[in-house]
Amino acid sequence: QHPDDKNDAYIPKIVVMFGFVLSGATVLLLPLDVANNEGYAGCDGFDTAICGGLNMSLFWDIIYWLVPIWLFLLIPLSTFYYEADDGMIMAGTSVGAKPASRIKEAIKYELFVVVIIGLIFAFTYLFLNETAIPVQEVTGPNFGDVTPYEIQPVEGASFSTNQLMPMGIQDEAVLQVSYHAEDLGTVKLGVNASVFYAGLMAWMGWFLFALFGAVGMAAMPLDLILAFMDRPRHMDAVEFAEAQVLLRDRVNELVNVGELIKVEREEKAQQNGAKRGYFTREGRKAAAEEKKTLLQFKQAVYLLDEDVEDFRNCTENYKNYNPLIPIGCLVLGICSFIISLFWVLHIILYVLPKDPVTPFLNDYFHWFDKWFPLFGVLSVAIFSFYLLICGVKGCFKFGLRFLFFQVHPMKLNKTYMSSFLFNIGLVLLCALPVVQFSAVSFQDYARNTTISQVVNVQLKYLRFFGWFWRSKIFDYALLIIMLLTCVYLGCKPRDSTGKNSISLRDRLRSR
Repeated sequence: QHPDDKNDAYIPKIVVMFGFVLSGATVLLLPLDVANNEGYAGCDGFDTAICGGLNMSLFWDIIYWLVPIWLFLLIPLSTFYYEADDGMIMAGTSVGAKPASRIKEAIKYELFVVVIIGLIFAFTYLFLNETAIPVQEVTGPNFGDVTPYEIQPVEGASFSTNQLMPMGIQDEAVLQVSYHAEDLGTVKLGVNASVFYAGLMAWMGWFLFALFGAVGMAAMPLDLILAFMDRPRHMDAVEFAEAQVLLRDRVNELVNVGELIKVEREEKAQQNGAKRGYFTREGRKAAAEEKKTLLQFKQAVYLLDEDVEDFRNCTENYKNYNPLIPIGCLVLGICSFIISLFWVLHIILYVLPKDPVTPFLNDYFHWFDKWFPLFGVLSVAIFSFYLLICGVKGCFKFGLRFLFFQVHPMKLNKTYMSSFLFNIGLVLLCALPVVQFSAVSFQDYARNTTISQVVNVQLKYLRFFGWFWRSKIFDYALLIIMLLTCVYLGCKPRDSTGKNSISLRDRLRSR
């Protein structure tokens, strides 16, 4: 956290801390579900050898409710509370000057959010909570001609499903002569509120995860490897002087840019917007240009701060710099490249084709289970959690390159609580899409999980939302965006530095 927040913002800190725990638990609940195997039919009583005994339905229901509570109640409330002290404290215009008013101000805005989200949730559940599951009608033979199966009674004990024997050759022969209807029928069922809201949250989160997750899967390996290639090296006197002059020039340019932005804002404030309101075309264009300018200024400041830190690591902090950091970045970069490559191959070979070419990663997990089952479960956790990290990385990378929204980097001792709240909201929005995508991608390996029955049955055929998942719209978007990002980063691997501040200064001076 930033030193300014050291003795402040305790409520947002608690929300952020438990939010990160919740996002991690949401994704890591999938490998626990895999190990539990409670979705296996034999867990009802007649074959419990591989069953873990945990009530995963209860665990998932808790997650389904906690995610929207954090996203639409606690995080917005904490954000409004944290930002409520904006203004001039000395002039008395800051809400923070009246402590009780910070809570009132936050609650006032939060009530508006709750009403809007509540209406959206209520109307969608009222009209879209039906799932139409395809079924095949099977007509069996006359079971009166089959040798009956007898169960020997146990004195003093009631009937138990444990007394049933597994299916044998005779049972399979009876089923083979059954009649299968050629056309599939449908069974329409209403899903409960927790499952429906999980599907709604996953659908909403997919629009962010398909973009940011794809960008992150391409950018993560590259940035880690570049961190090794651009590791600090000792400078001689000439290199030190040249770098110092370049940094000083960039600082001066950004100071000039800041002054120009300040003057421009003061001029607009004097005009008071009488001639150009926001709802006019000129007003919207001016507001968009001002936002773009401010974002570009913040981007240039962030990149300058990064270069200053690197300069210090090459000079005054060179003796104290840990040489294992770039080596660790290289190792992590290679590992992340392998995981991203495996994900691309798995999507192409297994997820997208109607008839998968090969189970690919599913076979890899099954192979691990043959000699050490824990490795298979850990592999599911690694591949799933990697997607969640890529979502955050992709958001930062996309915002830094294209300036569509404010960048919220997380750096040691330099991160404000507002950035923490933004990032935890993004992580939670991507958590359920990651779980759903992993459950679909690993459905051969995770076929006995509770979440597989929810994702691959109920949500897959849910009214309106199910079409997106059956058509694999998001899966195609994820793959295409990732490949385009690879091409873009291949042509422009490094973020721009000094040129941004110079071009921004020239553009402001030309107005």
